[in-house]
Amino acid sequence: MERLTTADALAAWRDDAGGRIGLVPTMGNLHAGHMALVAAARARCDRVVTSIFVNPLQFGPGEDLDSYPRTLAADLAALETAGVDVVFTPSVETMYPDGGRSATRVQVAGVTDILCGARRPGHFDGVATVVAKLFNLVRPDTAFFGEKDYQQLAVIRQMVADLCMNIDIAGVPIEREADGLALSSRNGYLSAAERRRAPALAAALRECVDRLAAGERDFAALERQGTARLAEAGFDPDYFEIRSAALTPPDAGTRVFRVLAAGHLGRARLIDNMGVSAPPR
Repeated sequence: MERLTTADALAAWRDDAGGRIGLVPTMGNLHAGHMALVAAARARCDRVVTSIFVNPLQFGPGEDLDSYPRTLAADLAALETAGVDVVFTPSVETMYPDGGRSATRVQVAGVTDILCGARRPGHFDGVATVVAKLFNLVRPDTAFFGEKDYQQLAVIRQMVADLCMNIDIAGVPIEREADGLALSSRNGYLSAAERRRAPALAAALRECVDRLAAGERDFAALERQGTARLAEAGFDPDYFEIRSAALTPPDAGTRVFRVLAAGHLGRARLIDNMGVSAPPR
């Protein structure tokens, strides 16, 4: 495994690399969810590049940029064991030579205006901008993203389609703890008591998708009940929403649903989602 830190070194490696290239973008502090992305890339590609970069453009004022967990040595060891070919660990100066004040930002309208985008203004602009830069540097054939960040996955797919990027975007299913909690680097912020309450997020989603599968279609009532479940468990809910698989509002003819929720539990902001297919009524 090679560790590269500059755009020139990465370009030189990419020019010599043969076969199909897979990219797994991360912010580090890797867990089993990230390693599932690597495994998917390893299965489908000849060469795998993993990036580790805590992207300042996607953090808003007062968010956890400075305290975001950084575990580079452990991350590198895990990636080498997993068979990654290249780990790209650029500095902020490498990715943003002008300190992030560039006139060019990538903004994906529409899908970024709802859910997490409505609560974290500018977040997805930062995500889209850094991912576009990584795509230009790595030139992958396929890039792998986790479905836990379902809205992010939708944003990246829209960006790739709109900008005619010849890149396959692969979504990888959510990895969960035995009690249902979706794996996240921010789970480490939870106290012992908060960790015991955290699975209520997945439980509320599961209850909602089960009721959708059973034929219930009072979306507003289901959303209110899901929000109440989170509050009862000690969350400060951000949202609990039922959407179509394309993240548009559902209607009587919707067959495939995605239920998404986010909320604060202590220091941690947790997000999760579940999908369900059900016949229209």
